[in-house]
Amino acid sequence: MPAPYAPRTFGSLPADMAERFGTREALVFEDRRLSFADIDAAVDRAAKGLIALGVQPGDKVGLWLLNQPEWMDLMFAITKIGAVLVPINTRFRTHDLEYVLTQSDCAYLITHDKSGPIDYLAMVRETVTLPDEGTTIDDPRRPHLRGIVTVSEIHHAGTTAWADLLANGDAVSDSALAARAATVDPADPAFFMYTSGTTGFPKGVVHTHNLLRLIVFRVGVMEIDETDIILNYLPLFHLFGFSEGALMSMVTGAKQILTAAFDPDDCIRLAESEGATIMHGFETHLKGLVEAQLRQKCDLSKLRTGIFAAGMQSAVPIFKWALETFPTMRTVSGFGMSEVGVGVTFGALDDDLPRRLESSGGPCDGHEVRIVDPDTGEDQPVDVPGELLVKGYGIMQGYYKKPEETANCYDADGWFHTGDTASWRTDGYIRFLGRYKDMLKVGGENVDPMETEGLLLEHPAVHQVAVVSLPDPQLAEVPVAFIQREPNAEITEAAVIDYCRGKVASFKIPRHVHFVDDYPMTASGKIRKVELRETAKELFP
Repeated sequence: MPAPYAPRTFGSLPADMAERFGTREALVFEDRRLSFADIDAAVDRAAKGLIALGVQPGDKVGLWLLNQPEWMDLMFAITKIGAVLVPINTRFRTHDLEYVLTQSDCAYLITHDKSGPIDYLAMVRETVTLPDEGTTIDDPRRPHLRGIVTVSEIHHAGTTAWADLLANGDAVSDSALAARAATVDPADPAFFMYTSGTTGFPKGVVHTHNLLRLIVFRVGVMEIDETDIILNYLPLFHLFGFSEGALMSMVTGAKQILTAAFDPDDCIRLAESEGATIMHGFETHLKGLVEAQLRQKCDLSKLRTGIFAAGMQSAVPIFKWALETFPTMRTVSGFGMSEVGVGVTFGALDDDLPRRLESSGGPCDGHEVRIVDPDTGEDQPVDVPGELLVKGYGIMQGYYKKPEETANCYDADGWFHTGDTASWRTDGYIRFLGRYKDMLKVGGENVDPMETEGLLLEHPAVHQVAVVSLPDPQLAEVPVAFIQREPNAEITEAAVIDYCRGKVASFKIPRHVHFVDDYPMTASGKIRKVELRETAKELFP
């Protein structure tokens, strides 16, 4: 029997690992190789810098950074001092950033100045009025926002440079940091991830430090320990990479090989040179990795496991191909979403091939699952699709500042309605079948069509718009916009796409645009998106 779970906080993990493993390598990123002791020291220095900056318990701190060691330092430093981490998708642009900063009540934003061709600071300046002198922000549109930190060697007017943040923190004593850390309760909010929702705007999914309990459960199922090496090419601003890379490493002592982005050929070479034993992802990642391995023909015999959420029929050929290409891997499948944690159903290392390919595991560690008829609420029999409902400790505290949307997710008996479709298998596992609502999944990114629709409706030439999914061999799905023009107005497909650029993340921008005179409608006056999806397949095969 495993030992009972002992609640702990994110911020306590680096010190625990440093005490256990000291100078053993913990993190490899490009040419930087850091030990557990190095990370613990960097976390404490960043935490002191945040205290000196003025970050208070409960403050929301936005982190708009690409994968890099400073992301790790800050995620643990922010939560160590009782603040709340708000990871922000690095593909977001001004429209997205403005919404998140305002809705989250962020007190501070930490970001790049530039990264490659992307000028993050320029987008910040479009969104926030920075001071001409000093670094304290006084922007009436965002009354909670007090400062911007740039993780850069360059000093920029109106912001705090990374070097200054660290230097200012040197004046904070060890005892002051320890006192702040001692006030943090595992039941406190630790972070919230923004996910698209049915309102057309992202929602902040609030989780506590107790999310660690689900990670500890997966440690046991996947037999992960300090000898493992996790190749993490998933973005840390997503729950998948955040939990199965950064947190998993600091729970188990496993080394994490972190990449700035997902490049299949680079990842395959890294897996060989670093002796990776674990990697995770979606079918999009698997397809790229398989193709890269066929080109590279690397020795990946040390790969032993990873989470690759199976179930959807469209993904079965990709998963089968992957298991043939990586024969030493015993993949584990599961079902998760931001609202319920990475996995409330989960498989096992000894699952047979059909379970690996066609299921999403079974209810795990204190979680309950139902599959019901969405109209009657009655439980569905084996092989009959219905909406997936869950209960358990992994479910979010709620959507930040959205009590109505939070309440609408639950029924009178306390079951959380996922909005996803699944069916029971005869072996007690479930099979995830797709989104019950009209959500899109573009290369692993959740896209609410209503968000893009709302943006396009702001264009003076657009009278009505409906965005639907189109199957895509590389990204799983891409958005297609069906647009009805205003009378006598002119707008082209290129103009529609250009209008979206720079305002929303690239994966939210329609890949195709089709202009219509009217829409297929339901009797109640709603657009029949199911018909538009079929039309999209005919128009853009």
